[in-house]
Amino acid sequence: MKAVRFVAPGGEERIGALDGERVRDAGPAGPRGFVPTPEAWEALAAAPGPEHALADVRLLHPVVPEKILAIGVNYRSHADESELDVPPVPVVFAKWASALTGPDEDIVIPLEETRPDFEGEVAVVLGERVYRADEERARRAIGGITAVHDVTGRRAQLETPLRQFTLGKSFDTFSPLGPCIASPEGLDFDDIRLTTTVSGELMQDASTRDLVFGFVDLIVYLSKGLTLEAGDVIATGTPGGVGDSRVPPRYLEEGDVVEVTVGGVGTLRNPVRRER
Repeated sequence: MKAVRFVAPGGEERIGALDGERVRDAGPAGPRGFVPTPEAWEALAAAPGPEHALADVRLLHPVVPEKILAIGVNYRSHADESELDVPPVPVVFAKWASALTGPDEDIVIPLEETRPDFEGEVAVVLGERVYRADEERARRAIGGITAVHDVTGRRAQLETPLRQFTLGKSFDTFSPLGPCIASPEGLDFDDIRLTTTVSGELMQDASTRDLVFGFVDLIVYLSKGLTLEAGDVIATGTPGGVGDSRVPPRYLEEGDVVEVTVGGVGTLRNPVRRER
């Protein structure tokens, strides 16, 4: 099952079940959007409609998380291209929720950013509150997965003292999320394909088999001392192929279109433009 938050033809924000090119209405969207608790999935499955053609609605990022927890250097291929050792523990940084944007919305590159880069990722959305989770509890806490684009300003991230990860990764519109949240049933978390294309050119193509720390490992690690709430998002890291590591580098440009595709979820598409 796939859950979306959308703007209906009448202008109201709603929750819906996405089935191909149709969206079945499941009622008004609250301030948090679709938080993938077991109860929310049950309600979505039972929702009677009406239905809308996907072309007649505007999809929004499906959830409004309290926290976006991002993981660095979590694919072996990305560690290799970055000439970094595989980390012994997860590398954690934050992305502010104000950076969120939805499918087909513009990624806007700030005037000062000279090295805008792409990072397609699989995102885990928590379905329940956890603290000090063991492996069984951590697996149960996965409410669903989605696609996230961890757009990164390499100038802000790498050319400033002590490397400002949070700022360079949290500019407005630098966290496209969506287009839906896929329920965990039937998903093999250890073998989810992830691809990123920029203006039709394949840049990243990987599987979560290459993750250093899997979804369950991350929840166990993060929940030691930090309460994870239902609706929180974990951006699980990007594979090799980012623009900054290419020769010559390939940064995002005005007119580019980035497509991040996650197996079981679909494609998150966003055009790119410069700040006017």
